[in-house]
Amino acid sequence: MTNTVASIARKRGRPPGGKARARDGKNQSLTRALTLLERLSESDTGMHLTDLSYQLGMPAATVHRLLSTFEELDFVEQDPDEGSWFIGLKAFTVGNAFLKRRDFVASARPYMNALVDECGETVNLGVIDDGEVVFISQVESQEVMRMIVRLGSRSPIHASGVGKAMLANMPEQRVTRILQQRGLARYTDHTIDSPATLRDELKQVRQQGYALDDEEHAVGLRCVAAPIFDENGQALAAISLSGPKARIVDGRLGEMGNAVRQTAAEITRELGGRIPAVKV
Repeated sequence: MTNTVASIARKRGRPPGGKARARDGKNQSLTRALTLLERLSESDTGMHLTDLSYQLGMPAATVHRLLSTFEELDFVEQDPDEGSWFIGLKAFTVGNAFLKRRDFVASARPYMNALVDECGETVNLGVIDDGEVVFISQVESQEVMRMIVRLGSRSPIHASGVGKAMLANMPEQRVTRILQQRGLARYTDHTIDSPATLRDELKQVRQQGYALDDEEHAVGLRCVAAPIFDENGQALAAISLSGPKARIVDGRLGEMGNAVRQTAAEITRELGGRIPAVKV
């Protein structure tokens, strides 16, 4: 009798052990914990408990419990004087496993160094994640005024050279899905916010072999990028040359575009990749 009642109660309520499981099937506690970790990773100066609670819409007690657990596991650490929380060493170690799995980062590094020496501007390596550009490696220019991005930071796919270089080499279905998911937010007067205009530009990117971010994400900044392909001819990543428009003048765009395209091709060959035929 007791077992029958318990069985009926389960059917009417939550599944066994499912009190932390959201209605959509996701584990709510795990989702909260990883969302907290992701938000903390976006801050360079650390975050206080109250700020995390407010920004994530979680009770302070829940946030504190998650932080305490992460701290025990070395995923986060706390400044005892300021009380602010930071990403810990274990989080870096786990995240760095991605770079070990995709050894193109190490393979690309010598070519990135050579490109900086040749053109004098910062070189970035980026991939696409969830419809956004994520920067995973960088070799800085030696110029006083130079472009610097934090590794792991994100950029809009339609308003970045890396993003457009990879969009231009994606199946049309995936491009449509990303644009529907992310939209075409306007960041400057130069940002492309029309799907038709963007597709025209992607066609040009395929034809010339490199993409241009012409002050589309930040005023005064230009970027030239080209894709790196895997063995199936699919865009695996992209490298870019970035710097102030005062140095990357119109007369240098062709030269820099060819240089970054050639470097991307060399990295592709190093990885055993295949450059696909140009799609019209």
